[in-house]
This record gives sequence, C-alpha cells and structure tokens, in this order.
Amino acid sequence: MSAAGQRWQTKLGVVLAVAGSAVGLGNFLRFPGLAAKYGGGIFLIPYFTAILLIGIPICWAEWGLGRRGGRHGFNAAPGIFRVATGWRHGHFLGVLALLVPLVVYMYYVYIEAWCMAYAWYYLTGQMSLGTDPVAYASFFEELVGTGGNGAVTSHLSPILVLLGLSICLNLFLIYRGINHGIERFCTVAMPVLIVCALLVLLRVLTLGTPDPDLPEQNVLNGLGFMWNPKLEEGQSLLGALANPDMWLQATGQVFFSISIGFGIIISYSSYLAPDDDVVLSGLTSTATNEFCEICLGGLITIPAAFLFLGPAPIEKVAGSTFGVGFYTLPLVFEHMPLGAAFGFLWFFLLFLAAVTSSISMLQPVLAFIEESLGLNRARATAALGVISTLGTAIVVHFSRDLVALDAMDFWIGQIGIFLLATTVVLVFAWVLGADEGIREVRRGALLELPPGFRFVIRYVSPTYLILIFLLFLSQNARGYLDQLGAQHEAAIAVAFVAAVAVLLAVGVGWAFRGQPAVSRAEDEAR
Repeated sequence: MSAAGQRWQTKLGVVLAVAGSAVGLGNFLRFPGLAAKYGGGIFLIPYFTAILLIGIPICWAEWGLGRRGGRHGFNAAPGIFRVATGWRHGHFLGVLALLVPLVVYMYYVYIEAWCMAYAWYYLTGQMSLGTDPVAYASFFEELVGTGGNGAVTSHLSPILVLLGLSICLNLFLIYRGINHGIERFCTVAMPVLIVCALLVLLRVLTLGTPDPDLPEQNVLNGLGFMWNPKLEEGQSLLGALANPDMWLQATGQVFFSISIGFGIIISYSSYLAPDDDVVLSGLTSTATNEFCEICLGGLITIPAAFLFLGPAPIEKVAGSTFGVGFYTLPLVFEHMPLGAAFGFLWFFLLFLAAVTSSISMLQPVLAFIEESLGLNRARATAALGVISTLGTAIVVHFSRDLVALDAMDFWIGQIGIFLLATTVVLVFAWVLGADEGIREVRRGALLELPPGFRFVIRYVSPTYLILIFLLFLSQNARGYLDQLGAQHEAAIAVAFVAAVAVLLAVGVGWAFRGQPAVSRAEDEAR
C-alpha cells in the first residue's frame, strides 16, 4: 500500500477530512475560554478580522499550492514548494511544513489520551469526585503527572495504556491510507462528533435555572456572559480593541481553527484531481469548522459553567485550555442532572475531534517518508511511529508542570506556525506570483474568488502576519528564553525538536539531490 495514485473518493470526504484536521480541542475548549477572557463579543472583532484577512486567503493558497504539487506526483511539502517556486533548492522551504505537524502531534496525542481517559472514567462511573474543585485538580494532576518528572513513566499508569491505544489508532488509520483510513474515519467521526455536541448543547440550553436560590444563573445570562460585549468601567469599545494581546490570541486561534500554517492542507489537497474545485471546498471546510467552534463550542462550555458555578471560577481559568477542559467542566457535570452520561458524551466528542486532527498531522510526514525513501506504507508508518513516539515519550516523562509540552507548543505550535503561514503567503503571492496563484485556485472552481483577493493575499495578509508575529515575539520570547536556561526539561524538549529538524532537513536534501527544478513550462504542460 503506497501513496502513489491515491485520490480522495468524494468531495464530501475531502471536506470532512480537512474540517476534521481543523476541528479539535481548540474549538471546544480554547476558543470559549479566550472569548470569555477578552470581553465576549468584543473578541469576535479581531477573531473575524483575522479569518477574513489571513484565515480564508491562506486556506485557499494552501489548497491551490497542494493541488499544483499533486499534479507532479508530490504529496509532501518539500516537493510541493519546489514545484511552486521553481527553485533548485525550493524543497528546503518544506522542512518546516514537516516539522510543525510532526512535533505538534508529539504532544497533541498525549492530550488526546487524556480525553480518552476522562471519557472512560465517566462511562465506568469513576468520575464522581464530589463538588470540591480541588478534587478535580488533584485528579488531573495525578493522571498526567504534573507533580514531578517520571510520575507517569515510573509505573504502568493507566494513562500510558490509553496513550498506547491512541498512538496505535492513529498509526493504523494513516497506514490504511487516504481513502480507506483518513477519509472513511472522518466521514463517520465528524457526523458522530457533531451529533454528540448537539446532544450536549441541547441539554445545556434546556437546563433553565438549575438552582432556584440563584435565579441570575440561568441559561440566558449564561449565553450573555459568553457573548455580550464586556467593557470595564469607563472603557470605550476602541479602548477595549486597543489590547494587542487580544489581537494576538485571536490570530493564533484562527491558525488552530482553520488548520492553516500546519502543512496539513497542502498535503491533503495534493490528493485532489487536477481540476477538482478548491475554492468552494476550502470555504465549506472552513464554515464547518466555524460552526463547530462558535455554534457548538461557544454555546456549551462557558454557558454550562456559568449555570452551575457562576462567573468567578470561569474568570479564574478563562484562556486556559486545560483549566476549562479538565478542571472546570468535570465539576460542571457533577452538578448537572445525568452529568455522567453527558460527561462521557463531551469527552468522547473531544477524543474524536482530537483523532481527526492528529491523523492529519501524521499524513504530511508519512507522505514524505514514502516519497523520499521509497518505502511501502507499512514500513513508512513504522518509521514514523518510532520517531513520533520518541518525542511523545519526552513529553510524558518530563511532565513536571507540563514544561516539555509547553516548550514544544511555544517554539513549534506557535512560532513555527506563524513562520510557515508567512512562508506560504510569500511563496503563493510573490514567488509563484499572485496572478499565477489565482489562476491555479480558479482552475475547476465552483465559486468565484472575491474581487479583492489578489490585493489581500499580496499585501494585507503578509503585512498582518509579520506585524502580529513581531508583537508575539516582543511579548513572549524573553520569558521562554529564560525558561530554556532555567528548566532542563524545556531545554531537552527543544534540543530534541532541533535534532528532528536537522534530520528532516538532511532527508529533504538527500531526497532531491541532483534533481532539476520543475520549470514553469513543464507545469503548464501538465
């Protein structure tokens, strides 16, 4: 079973696969927390600005670049960038598009196992911990080993068993290939995920006023707490929007929301036929993700917590994915009628969302291993499994305060994504050329591009990205540089990531040694 000749079987399959890569823990946990932290409805202004100026334009650019590379038989980013640039060494631009999804997977699959654990404990009735918030915090910290390094690996912890199952499931699905693995799974998992979310949402919206002694904690006020614009006393709307951190967080959320800057869409779209639509497909996958994020995640998490706990606990953990997901929500389900059943549904849908994302992170690297080494699917999957599991082992072992996980997330899951998204924009709009890029995107399109797309992708998107990235570095880099010097766990994690980057760069250089670049004439002939 090799990558050669694989194609998506249906338009629905590719849309659900791309949407599945985007729909993950950030939709249901991170986004509601950020919105609650940054003024509710006010947060939507920078959020939708980022979607319009960088999210959708870069999404279309990645779809177009990927399909263009696929016409030449490339399903991995190095070959796709070489085709797009026409440069002899253009393939090295694709190293980051391999590094980002691989490293993010290394810690993401561990979080995926946490979701599986919580779903299992709810299903078996082991999550009834009472109404003391400390009990839920202690349960989480013991489960994932935040108390000290080796707390999980020193014995056969239950989370290690579940982590092993998660890793095996991911590797099995990508071994099965684009059609029989990823497409089939996403075609089933995405509808199941949405049904589970709708059931939980229905329960939340029909709770009314759970505690008659607290009439202000009702459904309408819960929705208002989430979405009504919140201004501090004497603050104007412009003053609230002047918060640079809010724009930074909104932009980062868009990256995770639409799955841009990961190298995933580039790889997925390379399996399209040469004239398959990318404009409507890209917009549909984005709309599916936004429905899950705003209409499901935004209406469940924070309103449910408000109903039973009030605003104070939410304000304490707002903006923290782990705080909202693994501290606060289990406490909410303890107060909710039939809470165990809905707790299972909630964490099961989080697990499904995590799997649809994690398999998409492995596929770009698997495609490269197949292309560069000429391995069959089984051997390529085994090689990828060894490399990715080594990285996950570092995250699991150095679990004190989740320092290793945090270091990988900052240097790759944040900085790496910004750099890759900027690379995509510059290659599409300036190296390939905006006019040529637009012709590529319009090929077989079922929907017209908006008239301002050329100006936005050429000038607005790169400028916006660079300004936000510089702001991000000015606010965060010093603290993480200090962390590298003070905490050996972070230094080990970053050193491992650097070693993987070097390994990938050497592999990319070896794979394309002596091969001539693809000329524009050759591309047009195809």
